[in-house]
Amino acid sequence: MTVFNKCAMSGAAILLASFAAAPMAQAEEVIKLGLSTPLSGAAAIWGKGAEFMCNTAAEEIRESGGVSVQGETYFFECLSYDNKYNAAEGTKVAQALFNREGVKFIGGSLGTAPVRALQSLAERQGALVFTTAWGASLKGPDHPTTFTQMNTPGEILPMLIGYIVEQHPDAKTVAMLNPNDATGQETEEIAAKVWDEQGVEVVASDYYERGTTEFQPIAVRLASFKPDIVDVGAMPPSDAGAIFKELELIGWTGIKVLEVGTGADGLKATAGAAAEGVYMGAGVTFRPDTATEHQIAVNERAKVAIGESLNAVQIGFYDSLYALKAAMEAADSVDPRAVAEAMPNVTFRSFYGSDIGFYGEERYGRVQQMRLPIIVTQVRDGELVEVGRLTP
Repeated sequence: MTVFNKCAMSGAAILLASFAAAPMAQAEEVIKLGLSTPLSGAAAIWGKGAEFMCNTAAEEIRESGGVSVQGETYFFECLSYDNKYNAAEGTKVAQALFNREGVKFIGGSLGTAPVRALQSLAERQGALVFTTAWGASLKGPDHPTTFTQMNTPGEILPMLIGYIVEQHPDAKTVAMLNPNDATGQETEEIAAKVWDEQGVEVVASDYYERGTTEFQPIAVRLASFKPDIVDVGAMPPSDAGAIFKELELIGWTGIKVLEVGTGADGLKATAGAAAEGVYMGAGVTFRPDTATEHQIAVNERAKVAIGESLNAVQIGFYDSLYALKAAMEAADSVDPRAVAEAMPNVTFRSFYGSDIGFYGEERYGRVQQMRLPIIVTQVRDGELVEVGRLTP
């Protein structure tokens, strides 16, 4: 056999071997992450931003080499479903994710009522759930596979309300308004207690139905109590803006608080100039003096994709993926129960730019809350400004 033939055969063998190995090299292990969020209605911006942030984190993790478990490499895929911020649709989404998609991990979920339905089915199937929902009823020893990916009233309100009272010591009364659902009811309960502890009298506490478009009668009622403060709790930005606009039109001037306030853009869309001065507990600014280069770059992409800046609700859907990666690698498993058992002990790099872990045993009886900064923001001259950053 000539040298040429030997070389040709050797090359062919190598080529055949590479073809044989190609399917193995190209095969990917993908972990589906379900998302249950509002993608329509007044809170749609939260859901769209959540989907964007989940996809952003999934791509970053892919580019950095994926998740390594028992010698295998896994990548994340985000599957987003519209829960329309209500329990009935939350049940449908849960059934679709778990029974049709075969999801074992919820990368993020939003809304106490729809998340209750999701959590119930998840616990029966042993799935792991991340949630931004504000309901304290979703936490505790009875929910061993649920983790919270953003600050909730138990973390935000004592610090946010304490800050506002410190800035406005003459304010003695507050009127509250919340959505008439599980999110609003649980938020109201905590907020009323904190205002009282701070020496501020709750002179009214009302509810409204999600989907309401006429806020003038509600604003008139709130103003009739002549409160120093109006706290609109867990309202979406567009609804809150409508209330503040109506309050301004009837001549009420006072301190405006949106506890779950996430940004100035959505608020200004309905409030206009009445957005000025609103305090928020879930907003994030992206100025060079308060944000990292990475945050600023991702936020610029988000503004193109979803039409406004990111906020704490949406950021949770980024942080959950890095928490899952850390817990999967610590457990050396992709079994959701094993990952949930490892989760309380891991640390990971948050979108906020620091390494964080979990806490919450003292308040909830279980370590399941991400230890995130409490960022107090306020609309000033039409822009969202960070006025305080507090450590829980």
